[in-house]
Amino acid sequence: MSKIDGLNKAFESRVRLGIMSILMVNDWVDYKVIKEKLDLTDGNLASHISGLEKLEYIEVRKRFVGKKTNTSYKTTPSGRKAFQEHINALEKLLKGM
Repeated sequence: MSKIDGLNKAFESRVRLGIMSILMVNDWVDYKVIKEKLDLTDGNLASHISGLEKLEYIEVRKRFVGKKTNTSYKTTPSGRKAFQEHINALEKLLKGM
């Protein structure tokens, strides 16, 4: 078994790694907060959010706050598990170097 077999291709992108890192330590996080923390364009963030949502790694909540729409995200149990396994594989890889 290769030392990189445990790495998850879904998290190869620095943007997805950043999104998941933010969501792992917070409950629900607003779209605007993620965009600002990672300094992303709307299109870039939206495409990565969509990819994570298709994999069912994140959950999306859309609601109104006053008269404005509010979109926020959190990790799903399978997303938390997949991300933790990815981090564990990275740690093993680093320790093996």
